[in-house]
Amino acid sequence: MIQKTILLSFFLAIIVVLFSFTPTKENKQKVLKTIIVDAGHGLMPGGGHNGAKGTYSYEDDICLAIDKILVAHLEEALPGVKIIETRTDENIVPLHRRAEIANENHGDLFISIHCNAMPPNQHSEQIGTKTVTSYVGKGKKRRKVTRKVPQYRYWTTPNPRKGTETYIWGAHKNEDKEVAVRENAPMLQEENYKENYGDIDPNSPEFIALSLLKTKQFFKRSATLAGFVENEFTKVGRTSSGQQQRQIGIWVLQATAMPSVLVETGFLTNREEEDYLNSKEGQDEIATCVTEAVKNYINWLEKSNIQNSNTQNNEPASSNDTKAFLNMIETKEKNGL
Repeated sequence: MIQKTILLSFFLAIIVVLFSFTPTKENKQKVLKTIIVDAGHGLMPGGGHNGAKGTYSYEDDICLAIDKILVAHLEEALPGVKIIETRTDENIVPLHRRAEIANENHGDLFISIHCNAMPPNQHSEQIGTKTVTSYVGKGKKRRKVTRKVPQYRYWTTPNPRKGTETYIWGAHKNEDKEVAVRENAPMLQEENYKENYGDIDPNSPEFIALSLLKTKQFFKRSATLAGFVENEFTKVGRTSSGQQQRQIGIWVLQATAMPSVLVETGFLTNREEEDYLNSKEGQDEIATCVTEAVKNYINWLEKSNIQNSNTQNNEPASSNDTKAFLNMIETKEKNGL
């Protein structure tokens, strides 16, 4: 009886030891230690909103709401990873400080949450004509001339553009500067702009070239994460414009020394999208999609580590969409576009 008790205790001890060394959810993954979550824009010091505006809501409010849900999702899904917010309340954080927070905390990933906007569509139609009288000539040759001038009615309608797109930083000549101007506007409005940024013009070719050297090493990882994000949006039925580049300087993408993406979660200028972005269901769905994308990204990096000993290329195969995106960028760079 005593021998059976001893043997049973021995086997129980072995089981306890074995289970104590079983990989847990917390210690399983080692590729990411810190994720930076950036809620775009914020209230200006004077109280004014910053960023895109919808019919009844503002980008900075929505970004912060999604940020909070995303942080909670990431903390639950990745308990061993430190999640750091660049903006914890409604007030704006200077763009240089956002990058400093990311770099000071040695972030492994930078995710910036934004909302998109499009100008309204312009319309016109001729509603009739108007008789206009004028005079030509001088002296006795002066005469009256009448002519019919078309009269038009002008109006606008909301832009129907909708869906998501996830941006990474890159550099080539063809780019819509309007987006960059809007995203960099808070930086240029800071009172101590020169003190924080010096004579830097984030839209200048010189700054873009310097940033390219710094971010080149993170390009494929950023593009791959962007692809994962858009894939998750597609799975839940969102309209996706896929991975995009912002070649004209977006400070938070250029100044962060880590893989970085900027997620445009939807268009505030589309009323249906605005309702979705303001709903708890929509915000939770967006946060869930980004969280799943980060988990896929971690798996992708872990696969990379496994392949290190077998291949010279330590990056695993990306999705077909990401491969096509990278090939397109490479072709543009070769052709000097």
